[in-house]
Amino acid sequence: MHRSRLGELVIDCEGGDIDASANFWAGALGRKVEETPKNPRYRRLIGRDGEIGVLLQAVNHAPRVHLDIETDDRDREVARLEGLGAKVVESFEKWTVMEAVTGHRYCVVQVDLSAEGNTTRNWE
Repeated sequence: MHRSRLGELVIDCEGGDIDASANFWAGALGRKVEETPKNPRYRRLIGRDGEIGVLLQAVNHAPRVHLDIETDDRDREVARLEGLGAKVVESFEKWTVMEAVTGHRYCVVQVDLSAEGNTTRNWE
């Protein structure tokens, strides 16, 4: 058995100033930009407790929005999604980029879900 959940909404921002992009989206969504980013490519937008996470990412491709599915077993979650018709586009150390049968891209991200309660789904 493994677990997964909808993790974050990721706004891919092509080129430009990631801080300016973060300030725009924070204002548009009524959130605050995290004060100390852990990585210069990313800016997390802080909302109210219980709201879906929003992350901005500096990218070298056309701007788009994608979802992150978080899981405690990336290999099993990728296999489950492939069984539904998804395809692996590219794999990295901690995440796999996938493409749904609808053509939408999303990421499957390895995280520790041991402390999560009812926000996850259990899969056989």
